Amino acid sequence: MATHSTAEATSKHLETLKKRKAWRALQAHYKGVRSVHLRTLFAGDPKRGERMTAEAAGIFLDYSKNRVTDETIKLLVQLAEESGLRPRMEAMFGGEKINVTENRAVLHVALRAPKGASILVDGENVVPQVHAVLDRMEDFSKRIRTGEWKGHTGKRIRNVINIGIGGSDLGPVMAYEALKHYSDRGLNLRFVSNVDGTDFAEAVEGLDPSETLFIVSSKTFTTLETMTNAHAARAWLLAGLGGDEKSIARHFVAVSTNAAEVAKFGIDTANMFGFWDWVGGRYSMDSAIGLSTMAAVGAENFRAMLDGFHQMDEHFRATPFERNLPVLMGLLGVWYSDFFGAETVAVLPYEQYLKRFPAYLQQLTMESNGKHVTLEGAEVSYATGPIYWGEPGTNGQHSFYQLIHQGTRLIPCDFIAFAKPLKPLGRHHDMLMANVFAQTEALAFGKTSEQVKAEGTPEWLAPHRVFEGNRPSNTILADRLTPEVLGKLVALYEHSVFTQGVIWQINSFDQWGVELGKVLAQRIVPELESAAEPALSHDSSTNSLIRRYRNLKE
Repeated sequence: MATHSTAEATSKHLETLKKRKAWRALQAHYKGVRSVHLRTLFAGDPKRGERMTAEAAGIFLDYSKNRVTDETIKLLVQLAEESGLRPRMEAMFGGEKINVTENRAVLHVALRAPKGASILVDGENVVPQVHAVLDRMEDFSKRIRTGEWKGHTGKRIRNVINIGIGGSDLGPVMAYEALKHYSDRGLNLRFVSNVDGTDFAEAVEGLDPSETLFIVSSKTFTTLETMTNAHAARAWLLAGLGGDEKSIARHFVAVSTNAAEVAKFGIDTANMFGFWDWVGGRYSMDSAIGLSTMAAVGAENFRAMLDGFHQMDEHFRATPFERNLPVLMGLLGVWYSDFFGAETVAVLPYEQYLKRFPAYLQQLTMESNGKHVTLEGAEVSYATGPIYWGEPGTNGQHSFYQLIHQGTRLIPCDFIAFAKPLKPLGRHHDMLMANVFAQTEALAFGKTSEQVKAEGTPEWLAPHRVFEGNRPSNTILADRLTPEVLGKLVALYEHSVFTQGVIWQINSFDQWGVELGKVLAQRIVPELESAAEPALSHDSSTNSLIRRYRNLKE
């Protein structure tokens, strides 16, 4: 548990969030700058675009196109200090149980700590445990990649299907797509998460069971969707291999901590890869949950990704807030959410391999900070947890950018781009990057009525062609998308989320909101499957829908 002094400090921060000196100063400051246009800010400071940048571990952040001044940044940094961000960071890195509602440490940073590091949980150094699992993952993935691991009939494995949901799916899917350039194309990776039977049916379409391995990823090995799909996979495999139960052990491995359930399923517990209760699902892609990632890209690339994570961890922990990339991004998020009233953030990667990155960030950010009470259980009186969404550029430019440019909502944007392409093709990359720079410029500066009319636009048409501008954005640049850089990007957002959670004094590491629907679903399943008419005790809408469904499915 937190020490008495830490608990006292936390309580103090919780009680005074909107009364803090920096918060009150920001409220007053906001009134003075909310109408100031980025055109004015850039005109008054010719060096702004060079000065309002930060760089660490090969990641460059240009935040100059945000609606901030030097005073804004100063006050936001002061807010972070008054909120106890530094001691909260140290509490997390030190293994304190900062997930207070579940009495757990929060140590995804231990998953990428180098050998020889020491991170204690309840007095025990967990780093050797982490590396023991990594070594087992490496040995297993090497056997799959070389063909040493054989299926039940003696054939090598050519298809790997990861079965999971939430963090046990979104992380592996995103990482596989992001690192596809580095993957073994002789291995066919597929992913199943949805309890909709179509997901499983399409995943196994055209596959030979004798060449297929399933990775079942569930900490408890009881997750409804995951285990429903796992049992479907079991039945599919047995049907294809003559019903021999012994085949299960050669075609299934588990990422879990429940050895009893794993063994009951028929999986050899020697092929069970564990993780720990201090790893939240949405922070687990660099744990054993990443087994499919390692199988796809190899241990060397996986460890390079871990090193990227660790580099950003160290930057976050050691760098002053005013030059700290995750802190700056987190504070800018607070500025727009709580002062400008922005409700969403668009994440726009100009890299096709990052097509699943916005979906991954949705869980990371919204499951973490979608909270309505403080750590002490008091209702918050300010906005938390904006909605994250996005698509790769340039596709999005031809769909939703219209609303960002000329709509009535303020939508801060994160543009992510790389100087070098992984698949060079003619002029493509220069054209891609030209669009990155053009979009951030257009969002910031827009086009005035005078400019539109000077182009000869008729008076009646001019209002339709005016771009207000003053739409904020960050630009994140790196050399190229490598496993190491992917780790840095994910850690950048992880720590940005943490920064915001500390400011808002919420628990970014539980997810009780996920549970209620699960519990109710377990109650409704037998009501849908019952041969006899069930006695229903839901509300009138739910009762009526259940009856209608039962009638329609007959």
